[in-house]
Amino acid sequence: MIVAVASGKGGTGKTTLSVALAQVCSEPVVFLDADVEEPNGHLFLKPEIKAVQRIYLPIPEVDESRCNYCGECREICRFSAITVIGRTILSFPEMCHGCLGCILVCPEMAIKEGQRELGLVEKGKAGRIGFVQGRLRVGEAMASPLIRAVKTALEPESFNIIDCPPGTACAAIAAIRGADYCLLVTEDTVFGLHDLQIALEMVKLMDIPAGIIINRSGIGEGRVKEFVLKHQLPLLLEIPHDRRIATACAQGESLISIRPDLAPALKEVLRVIRREKR
Repeated sequence: MIVAVASGKGGTGKTTLSVALAQVCSEPVVFLDADVEEPNGHLFLKPEIKAVQRIYLPIPEVDESRCNYCGECREICRFSAITVIGRTILSFPEMCHGCLGCILVCPEMAIKEGQRELGLVEKGKAGRIGFVQGRLRVGEAMASPLIRAVKTALEPESFNIIDCPPGTACAAIAAIRGADYCLLVTEDTVFGLHDLQIALEMVKLMDIPAGIIINRSGIGEGRVKEFVLKHQLPLLLEIPHDRRIATACAQGESLISIRPDLAPALKEVLRVIRREKR
């Protein structure tokens, strides 16, 4: 089973929740940190990393001595990663999405496949929890291919928890795609409600069942809960605002370590997810 833990915006506590769910899960479980621009699940789970794999994106390399400057490569590239100006051909690897269409259409076979490093995928164990995380190379903007590389470590026989990137852009979609269920973590603020509405539209378009978890419940005016109840959305859990939780997380401690009394409620969330998965 694959559960994506997402949020409309950053800082809502999805990593806190993802780690806690992995810790209370009674069956074989894998924690996948797909927030590759800023992975932080390792701060709480403290895994032993046993394998590191470099991930590359294929990019074009041009042998200009064979190029006839026909411009076929320029015409097929939607991202302007390669172009022809007169009798000069230019490529921009940082803009390439790795489709290699330019190689396929080149009539002179003047383009071959090169590669650009995207980052690392690290695998290990945190006690009984399988651990996988992606680390995007500093300066690299293409997160989605690295996220897909992280997801190749999904284990069909295990309970897989994906800690997704915040927002609703390509990286979040890459992380959520293929999930059996999506948990949307929000907070009871005006910004939280706004971004929750956008995130709900996203998972609706992706046809993935979703449930809501309100973190730091009690800090706002109750508008998020009103919205959830009005639209009859599944509200699976409210994690109360507790300064001790914030202090513990800042020191690298998990939610369960400071509030073990929440374990039964988290296990109930897992039970509902299993029942409601698509």
